[in-house]
Amino acid sequence: MSKESICKEARAKMEKVVVHLQEELRGLRTGRASTGLVENIKVECYGDLSPLKQIAVLSTPDAQSIVIKPYDASIIANVEKAILQSDLGLTPSVEGKTLRIVIPPLNEERRKKLSTHAKEFGETAKISLRNIRHDANKQVDKEEKDDILTEDDAKRAKDDIQKLIHEHEGKLNDLVKKKIEEILKV
Repeated sequence: MSKESICKEARAKMEKVVVHLQEELRGLRTGRASTGLVENIKVECYGDLSPLKQIAVLSTPDAQSIVIKPYDASIIANVEKAILQSDLGLTPSVEGKTLRIVIPPLNEERRKKLSTHAKEFGETAKISLRNIRHDANKQVDKEEKDDILTEDDAKRAKDDIQKLIHEHEGKLNDLVKKKIEEILKV
């Protein structure tokens, strides 16, 4: 495997870590209604667990509420149960064939707890980046040992991988910082 392909593979994996962190952070409450809060809640329907976004239309008619309209009205009780069992602390109200969730304002204690969760998500993502770097460096060492890469190419590859990790850690830090500001904003 060439130096370029090792770096390209590491970059692709690191980009996936960034996207995964974005998805996790979307699920944290900020005081404003967002369908991202509930879209990945698993709902039991037809004997299987499905993400809410696959079985219902989600919308935010205003800044303080989320409206959920299941494609099949017969699963509305399952949707309600799944939301109540999630750790979001939200209570849906059934309005005919739809559910409405009113997002209450966050208290200071809950804001601090959510910002701690955001930091934890960021740290987990950084650990993933470091594991990717470790695997890529191992691959470089193997290629150098097998005389596929020269010593100079191996050093350049490791330097490139280190630059990649700095770039992606910066992205992770920015995402977490932005989310924490969003959570703490009153």
